[in-house]
Amino acid sequence: MKVLISVDIEGVAGVYHAEQVRAGNPEYERARRWMAQEANAAIDGAFAAGATEVFVNDSHGGFRNMPPDLLDARAQVIQGKPRYLSMVAGVELGMDAVCMVGYHSRAQGRGILAHTINSFAFARVCINGQPASEAHLYGALAGAYGAPVVMLAGDDVLRAENEALFPCAVFVQTKRATGHASGISLSPEQSQAAIREGVVLALAQRAQCQPLLAASPVQVEITATSPGMADLFCQWPTLERVDGCTVRFSAPEIESAVRMINCLSAMSSMLR
Repeated sequence: MKVLISVDIEGVAGVYHAEQVRAGNPEYERARRWMAQEANAAIDGAFAAGATEVFVNDSHGGFRNMPPDLLDARAQVIQGKPRYLSMVAGVELGMDAVCMVGYHSRAQGRGILAHTINSFAFARVCINGQPASEAHLYGALAGAYGAPVVMLAGDDVLRAENEALFPCAVFVQTKRATGHASGISLSPEQSQAAIREGVVLALAQRAQCQPLLAASPVQVEITATSPGMADLFCQWPTLERVDGCTVRFSAPEIESAVRMINCLSAMSSMLR
């Protein structure tokens, strides 16, 4: 059994503030270690459940957050960018299951540090008329490769937004959101124990989970954070301007859609 563990940071226990998720801040150095510890809990759970290979995808920001020497040596680590499949890179190697750790609420959601891919660029991302989180986008991308998402860990809003998409997945609540930058969290030790148990349970019942499939072609609508950002995005000839801040495009399938969204995210750095 081959398992991919995709690890973000905003949903990690004890993480509430932007300074904790941005390199260059002292608090980030502590948070990235909590991130690695939650990844290790998931790795240990995967091997306890019978995994023969485990791949860990560093899925936050520049994708170079978790110090490799702090990660369980039994796992293979995927880091660095750009990469075509982004937060689920590795799924193309033939995964039997995907676990999402440290994930969070979508843009305009009520969860802790809610956003979708790039809070500087995107105020809202919709696919096929539905507001999309990173779990939704990358769960569908994993699904296109035949891999079901069997476990997700993050705050309570992550579950509320995504349980209909992943009805057979195990959700591990690491904290409860009380605002965009506030909440009530498990201790790191409690969170790690819950994640390990969640992965063991999820992999034991993985046969019940089906890959998430997005209808094709995929219609994407993005609300940019400003008209100037939308101006920039519309330099891409295939994008259609809907209003001052909103653009849309059609992609033949989910991989093309996600890759295009990530291209727009990269373009946005021109306006920083």
